[in-house]
Amino acid sequence: MQEFNDKQYSVYDGKNLRVEIFGASHAEEIGVLIDGLDGKSVNLDKLNEFMARRRARNTVYSTKRLESDEIIIESGFDGEKFSGRFRGVIKNTAKRSSDYDNTVKKPRPAHADFVGWSKYGNGFDYRGGGKFSGRLTAPMCIAGGICKQILEEQGIKINAYIAQIGSVKGKSYKDLPANIKDLEFSDQNFPLLDDGVKEQMQAEIESASKNLDSVGGIIECVITGLPIGVGEYMFDSLESVISRLAFAVPAVKGIEFGSGFDLAGMCGSTANDAFYFDGDAVKTKTNHNGGINGGISNGMPLTFRVVIKPTPSIAKEQDTVDMESGVNTKITISGRHDACITPRAVPVIEAISAIAIYDSL
Repeated sequence: MQEFNDKQYSVYDGKNLRVEIFGASHAEEIGVLIDGLDGKSVNLDKLNEFMARRRARNTVYSTKRLESDEIIIESGFDGEKFSGRFRGVIKNTAKRSSDYDNTVKKPRPAHADFVGWSKYGNGFDYRGGGKFSGRLTAPMCIAGGICKQILEEQGIKINAYIAQIGSVKGKSYKDLPANIKDLEFSDQNFPLLDDGVKEQMQAEIESASKNLDSVGGIIECVITGLPIGVGEYMFDSLESVISRLAFAVPAVKGIEFGSGFDLAGMCGSTANDAFYFDGDAVKTKTNHNGGINGGISNGMPLTFRVVIKPTPSIAKEQDTVDMESGVNTKITISGRHDACITPRAVPVIEAISAIAIYDSL
């Protein structure tokens, strides 16, 4: 049996927060270490509810690898307040590593297999994607779920939702008034601004699944209650910090803030968000810049969207190479995989947003 190093950490070392994530998809456990929470508190029931939104379930879009994702707190939290370094772990109880026997040295297209073997050699854990797996977003949600609760106590609310699945588009924050208020969703596991497209989106996923394929999507995030002045210029801009964390999510391949790429087709007279007084508060009539000027929050809702690529593990036969024999070959991927990762990625985007905002305050 090949030995894999599951003890290496991926580290986010911010100004006020340090988050270290460890483990791998088929390791005995995955987990997170957090510094920077001293004196803060969290409701564990609420945290578990947040974690449950990411968990796989028996739906057309979800993997059939059903993990409980129970958080085991080993240090740093006494049931009331955080103190010192927090350590929380999740046991991997539903591993089925034999599903990956036929992928040894045969890299799965669009996965990290090829670069993993090229960079790490036989120390690369290919099972379930190893350290590159979306499984590692579970401990990311522990950290983000904690930060999200702390921010909510300060009146800062973070809501993400599905804006597009495959070719089916839903309602966007771009369709809402500039000063977006708190958002509510009828289905937290498949949140939409307009439930009228829900059946179409799920049919799009089901069609791809029946064709042994997968689809991607777009997730939007709206952050309200953020005070003026959060963030810095250049490297510590809100866009920079959020983007860095967003691209830690394996499926994310693009991000835009506010009107984003639509700004290319606008004139400055349209793209500029004109200021006005609303009582004593300064607001903007539009929000094309997503609540950020010069990398710093301007008091308007912070809005951004990310694109989630189609799940690369599909059952269709694909071309690849055999890195041992040096020949071109075919591969058919077995196992349990999401036909669309977008619905389960929604709380992950909330989590990375919460980490970014907490660290930038």
